[in-house]
Amino acid sequence: MNQPHETSGHNTPHTVDTKPEKRRFSDHLPVLYLLALALILLGQILGSFLELIPFMTNTDIGVTAYMYVQFIGIWFLTLLFLVFTKKNRPILQSIGPRTAGNNGKLFVLGLMIGFGLNGICILAAWLHKDIALYYKGFQPVYLILIFVAVFIQSSAEELICRGFLYQRLRKSYSSPAVAVIGNSLLFAILHLFNEGITVLSVINIFVVGILFSMMVFYLDSLWCAMAAHTAWNFMQNIIFGLPNSGIVLPYSVFGLDASTAENSFAYNVGFGIEGTLLADIVLILACIALYLWGRKHTSHASGQAHECV
Repeated sequence: MNQPHETSGHNTPHTVDTKPEKRRFSDHLPVLYLLALALILLGQILGSFLELIPFMTNTDIGVTAYMYVQFIGIWFLTLLFLVFTKKNRPILQSIGPRTAGNNGKLFVLGLMIGFGLNGICILAAWLHKDIALYYKGFQPVYLILIFVAVFIQSSAEELICRGFLYQRLRKSYSSPAVAVIGNSLLFAILHLFNEGITVLSVINIFVVGILFSMMVFYLDSLWCAMAAHTAWNFMQNIIFGLPNSGIVLPYSVFGLDASTAENSFAYNVGFGIEGTLLADIVLILACIALYLWGRKHTSHASGQAHECV
């Protein structure tokens, strides 16, 4: 990726093009990783108290919603951390509508990208007869509630990786590649202990992290990344009942006949479509397409770090 440079009339108000300051102890990659991990761990502990609500444990809808909505603890804790730490407070601008790329148009684009890429992979697995699906039922109100829950989970991961960590790395290191690759690597590490994890799965999660990071870098839109992440998870787990990073939940519109599932280039029995060569190729091609688009249509990378005091 090209080093960003200032272009008159193209910068958004929050964007700065200053060179990184001399790194302090808290600016180094290992320290930022530990901070991110602490926010995730403590946030999930906080969110786990939702399990005390009976609805969350005794119904299929409740169990499914709980697995996603418990990530609201990460949102709560991270926002508090950003608000009450002066060095991180400017990152709040990258989350809200004051950032030019955080708008409805790019949010919808993110949804289309997530649904489209995931749909290609599912369609290939189905056409190749690696999976057999059956209809379970369509309940609009429940589906909307679950979509909101999936958004909470997916956006919480984006808040940590493409929000906090990405922005801190952009400010601390001169090369944008450190921010893009650094946060994507942590994103992959977070999934290492998921059930059914494979080498192809790790590559998949790392590459999708690169794709989401490039949305922030080229489109200046954390919302686009949040939407794409949500649509990807919602499509495979809630619409088609396939594993989401190895996890299968009880509520979905369609169900997978697990006895007919087979390993192939398009499907992995233990991890789902995310553990396949096809998914890796699809995501790599998406990264290349966004990179080429970004090189052609942006005179500088938009997703730059916000000034830290």
